[in-house]
Amino acid sequence: MQANHTLLAALALTTLAGTVQAADEVVVYSSRIDELIKPVFDQYTRETGVKVKFITDKEAPLLARLKAEGANTPADLLITVDAGNLWQAEQEGVLKPLTSKVIEANIPSQYRSSTGAWTGLSLRARTIVYSTERVKPEELSSYEALADKNWEGRLCLRSSKKVYNQSLTATLIETHGAEKAEQVVKGWVANLATDPFADDTALIQAIDAGQCDVGIVNSYYYGRLQKQQPDLKAKLFWANQADRGVHVNLAGAGVTQHAPNAEAAQKLLEWMTTAPAQAVFAGVNQEFPANAQVKPSAEVLAWGTFKADTLPVEVAGKRQAEAIRLMDRAGWN
Repeated sequence: MQANHTLLAALALTTLAGTVQAADEVVVYSSRIDELIKPVFDQYTRETGVKVKFITDKEAPLLARLKAEGANTPADLLITVDAGNLWQAEQEGVLKPLTSKVIEANIPSQYRSSTGAWTGLSLRARTIVYSTERVKPEELSSYEALADKNWEGRLCLRSSKKVYNQSLTATLIETHGAEKAEQVVKGWVANLATDPFADDTALIQAIDAGQCDVGIVNSYYYGRLQKQQPDLKAKLFWANQADRGVHVNLAGAGVTQHAPNAEAAQKLLEWMTTAPAQAVFAGVNQEFPANAQVKPSAEVLAWGTFKADTLPVEVAGKRQAEAIRLMDRAGWN
C-alpha cells in the first residue's frame, strides 16, 4: 500500500513538473514574418524567462493546420493580420473566448472581438495615396469620391482577392447599405487606369511612375517604400475626415481553443497590449499601436494624425462574404 502511495506521489510530481516545464514555453503560429515578431518575443523572454517558439506561414495554411490538429495542436496563440481573418478563425472554432481586464483596459473595444476571442495589437490605415506631381490634396476627400468621373483613368487598386480590400468593402456596406456600396465600387472599377495590382507596393510605385494618380493602400506599405525611396513622388491622404473617418484595420491575436498552455498564452497576449510591447510591435512594421496610450514611432507620426472610423472592426468579418459577392458583381478582379 505504501509503495502505491509512493508511486502515485512520484507520478503527481512528474505531472506537475511537466506542467511547470510546459508553462516555460509558449508556442505561437504567426502569419507575421519572423523579423516583425521576433523582437517582441525576445523582449518578453528577457523580462519573464518564458521562451516563445513560433512558426510562421500564410493565414490560410495556419488556419487549416489548427483545424487539422484539433485538440492535439501544440499552438497556444495565433497571430494574424486583418479583422476578417481573425473573425474567420473565431467562426472556425480555433480561438478560445477569454475575459481579460488587462486587454480590456489597454485596447479599445472596437479593436477587439465582442466575444473576447481575439484582440488587435497594431493598427494600419487603409487610405488614399496620391501623386504629389499630378494631384493637389484639396482635390481629395473620401473613398466614395474616388468613384466620381473626374478620376476616370486615374485610379489604381489592389486585387479584390486580398482581404484588406474585402474588409474595406465590408465597411462600405455597413455604412451605406449594399446598393450604395455597390455603386461606389462600380465607380472605382470604371475609373481604373490599369488592371488591379497584386500588392500595395506595386500600386504606389505605379503612382510614382505616372501610371495612375491615386490609389488605396495600407499605410505601412507606404512607410516601407518611403524608407527605401526618400524621394518618392507619392503621399498619404487621410480619407473621410469630414464624416466617419479613415478605415482602420489591424494585426491581432487570440489564444487557441486547445492551447496546451492557455494561461501562459494569455499572459503573453496581455503583455503584448502593454506600452513596452506595443511600441516594439507597431514600430517594427511602421504601424499604429492599438493601445491608445502609446505613441506611434517618429516615422509614423510624421505622416500626420487622423480621425479613425469608429465601426467595430469585426464588421469586416461579418460582412466578408457579402463584400466578396459585391466585388465580383462590380467586376473588381
